[in-house]
Amino acid sequence: MKKAIITGITGQTGSYLAEHLLDQGVEVHGLMRRTSSISTDRIDHIYNDIRLHYGDLADYSSLTRVIQEVKPDYFFNLAAQSHVRVSFDIPEYTMDIGATGVIRCLEALRRNSPETRFLQASTSELFGNNPPPHNEQTPFHPRSPYGCAKIAAYWATVNYLEGYKMFCTNSISFNHESPRRGHNFVTKKITQAATRIKLGLQDKLVLGNLDAKRDWSHAKDVSKAMYLMITANEADDWVVSSNESHSVKEFLEIVFSKLDLNWEDYVEFDPRFLRPAEVPWLQGDSTKIRTQLGWKPEYSFEKLVEDMVQYDLENAEREKYLKDRK
Repeated sequence: MKKAIITGITGQTGSYLAEHLLDQGVEVHGLMRRTSSISTDRIDHIYNDIRLHYGDLADYSSLTRVIQEVKPDYFFNLAAQSHVRVSFDIPEYTMDIGATGVIRCLEALRRNSPETRFLQASTSELFGNNPPPHNEQTPFHPRSPYGCAKIAAYWATVNYLEGYKMFCTNSISFNHESPRRGHNFVTKKITQAATRIKLGLQDKLVLGNLDAKRDWSHAKDVSKAMYLMITANEADDWVVSSNESHSVKEFLEIVFSKLDLNWEDYVEFDPRFLRPAEVPWLQGDSTKIRTQLGWKPEYSFEKLVEDMVQYDLENAEREKYLKDRK
C-alpha cells in the first residue's frame, strides 16, 4: 500500500485530497498544528481512516520525525498562510511558512526519504498583474507577500528537482472553492451571508473590490488533479484551472439570485478589505494537464455555486431552528 503525508490536511483541499487518496487505496497521514480549538471538522468523517501527526512547517524536527516514521511514497505540501489580504498584515509569518517552510519539507525529505515524491501547492497569485490567460509559460509578477512566498516555494521545488534529482512537482492551482472553504474568504463570505440574510439571521454583507475577476474551480476537482500530478511519469509544473473567469460581482449576483434576493439591497463597501496592491484579473489555461494527464473538472462554475449555497442554506436553517427554540 502506498503511503502519503498531507500538510494542511485540515483545510478544504487537504480534506478532499485525503478522501481521494483513500479511494485510491493510499494510506493517508496528515500533519496538523496543535491548537486550543478543534480544527478537524473537515475530516471528522474520515478521522478513523487516517492518521494525524502533530507538526508544523516552522519546526524542522517535527517534519523529520514524521517522515522518518512514515517513509511516505507521496508528500503533498498544502500548508500555508493562504489568505492574500492577511499576508499584507503578517508578511514575515507568511514568508516563513510559505517559503522557508517549503525548504524545511524538501530538506527533511532529501535527508531522510529522497525517493518520496513531493508536490507543492502553488498558486495563480504568482502571475499577478500579467494579462491572462495564464499557463506554465506565463512570466510571474506576484503582488502580495503571499505571492512572494509562493514564488520562492515554486523555485525551491524546481531547484530540488533539477539540483537533487528528486521528484518535485508544482501544482499551480487557480482559485478553488467548496462548501468547506474558510469563512474569511470572499466566496464563502458571500454564500454564508446571503443564506443567513434569506432567513433573517443577518442584515448586510460588507465587501471590498467587486470588480476583481478570478478563475474559480471546485477544490474537489483540484485535489484529483494533484493526485494525477504526483503519480505522473515525470515531475513537472501544471496549471489547474476552469479556463474561465468571473468577477466577484458576478458571483454575488448568482448567489443572491438563487435565493430570490437583490444583492444591491444588502451589500456595502468597506475599503479595509482592499489589498494594497490589487490583482485585477486571473484566468488560467490548463490545456497541458488536460491533454497530457487527462484531467478535466467535473464541476462547472454554476454547479460550484449551487454546491456552496445549498450547504450554507442548510447550515442557516439549522441555526434559525435553534434560535427560534430559545
